[in-house]
Amino acid sequence: MKSWPCFCGNCVFAASLVLAWIAAKSRPADEYLSGIVWPEPPIVNPGDAQKPPSDAIVLFDGTDLSAFEGGNWKVENGYAEVRGGGIKTKQGFGSCQLHLEFATPAEVVGKGQGRGNSGVFLMERYELQILDSYENKTYFDGQCGAIYKQSPPTVNASRKPGEWQTYDIIFEAPQFDGEGKLVKPAYITVLHNGVVIHNHFALQGGTFFDQPPHYTAHPDKLPIYIQDHGNPVRFRNIWIRENIGPIVGTKPK
Repeated sequence: MKSWPCFCGNCVFAASLVLAWIAAKSRPADEYLSGIVWPEPPIVNPGDAQKPPSDAIVLFDGTDLSAFEGGNWKVENGYAEVRGGGIKTKQGFGSCQLHLEFATPAEVVGKGQGRGNSGVFLMERYELQILDSYENKTYFDGQCGAIYKQSPPTVNASRKPGEWQTYDIIFEAPQFDGEGKLVKPAYITVLHNGVVIHNHFALQGGTFFDQPPHYTAHPDKLPIYIQDHGNPVRFRNIWIRENIGPIVGTKPK
């Protein structure tokens, strides 16, 4: 006669003890265990090329710029085109992961800084340059992907004029003490079209056109600003994630 396994509570508990014993025996005797009790990481749907991660704040999905204020940008066919001034988010952000896609004009007009110029400013003051840098020379710390006037990108990963490009930015906001003194600088990591062009670069302060970089104390969260530099640069698929800090565990006493 064929016998069936028993699924009563006692048998299930006994089986779990056996499995735990087997796992313990298979573990090397010298394995290090931190003893830290970690919270379970939340489940996030990572999305794809068309959809952002499930925990992202969508700033522009191709339909309207209601998350922003300022400017008079044209919105059509799933993109927003620069005109009538810069725009900034109504909501403030600090440390974040920011994704955006942009295209410089397909029709090449001008050269150097006058060709497909824009920029995305974290906290309204730390600029990652946007420029048509495909076969277009300019000063290197002002080309596409540069931390403006502070560091060129490690490589020029620019696509041709009119082609869509991506920035994936990981930004760590600076920290100031109660007296406004800098405690920790801002850091930025940038992928341009999937290529790392800055890896945990320490910003020297705000990115200015007419003065050296320097820090001035500011709030923990400020808007993201996208610049109008007189060129009809297009943007689409802009989203942001704030949950980028290290996960914190506890160690029982």
